[in-house]
Amino acid sequence: MLKIYYIQEKQEFLKEVATLTQKEWGQKNLTEEEFNRKIEKKINIIKSNFNNPNYCKLLLIDEQGNTSTLIGFISIFEHDGDDKLDLSPWYATMFVKEDYRGLGYSKLLNNAILKEAKNMGFSRLYLKTDLINYYEKFGACYIEDLKNGEKLYYFDLL
Repeated sequence: MLKIYYIQEKQEFLKEVATLTQKEWGQKNLTEEEFNRKIEKKINIIKSNFNNPNYCKLLLIDEQGNTSTLIGFISIFEHDGDDKLDLSPWYATMFVKEDYRGLGYSKLLNNAILKEAKNMGFSRLYLKTDLINYYEKFGACYIEDLKNGEKLYYFDLL
């Protein structure tokens, strides 16, 4: 059975989420020691945000009997990088494991984070991405191209 959890509820997945995040968006060509330091730092950052009212990380878990498998995750960050520091909050880190892609799980994560953002009192979420014609299917509206080559979008939550 598929279920959405806050990461605080499923901390046993912290290391896996941090590892997947580093592999997907982090610096490449690190030594094993450097990689492990990055993972520990990411875990500490996630934990330090547990009580931040402008932060949320949701996990999509497949529960079969006594087995729980992480399928993907998604976040709300107060800021996402150094671009557009005047904009907040940010839709970030949508990730679905490769074996589960193309099965509609990103739509489940998207719907869950937009609902959560609305429940948190936000009227708009911002997103930056280098994906072309992907987030539009979830309702993202294009704003502009950023200097780093990514595109800036927003989701209206009203």
